[in-house]
Amino acid sequence: MRRRSAVLTTAAALTGALALAGCSDSGSKSGSGSGSAKAELSVSGPYIPQPVSADMAAGFLTITNKGGAKDQLTSVSSEAAGQVTMHSTMGGSMQEETSFAIPAHGQLVFKSGGNHLMFEKLKRKPKQGQTVTVKLTFAKSGPLTVEMPVKSATYNPSTGH
Repeated sequence: MRRRSAVLTTAAALTGALALAGCSDSGSKSGSGSGSAKAELSVSGPYIPQPVSADMAAGFLTITNKGGAKDQLTSVSSEAAGQVTMHSTMGGSMQEETSFAIPAHGQLVFKSGGNHLMFEKLKRKPKQGQTVTVKLTFAKSGPLTVEMPVKSATYNPSTGH
């Protein structure tokens, strides 16, 4: 009786494991799920502080990768600017970058005082309350189009003011 109980318990455990494995969506077209072998990118918290200059503005956002593969942000463009460049800030020194890595199950953060976007040769000065459309291009994933709201020049995302 004890042996039969152990066999039934083992069989139930295997059945449960197989059922869970069948629920994995790693084979789905969208690639969603933590078992995905490709990047799953999304953007949060995008904004542009209203610029003081008529020809240049900064932009900030967070790119989250929930997928199991890394990717790279290779370029950013916008109809609102002649060019959009990507910059890192290390020890108070700003340096233009050609790409930024986005780790698997990680984030790429662009924030004030750190990595940031520079909108150069603005075609019009963005004003608070407007939005600026930005296209993010990646090494492996398809491009993402993001609407970046223009906030006050002193906007702080942690307080919402």
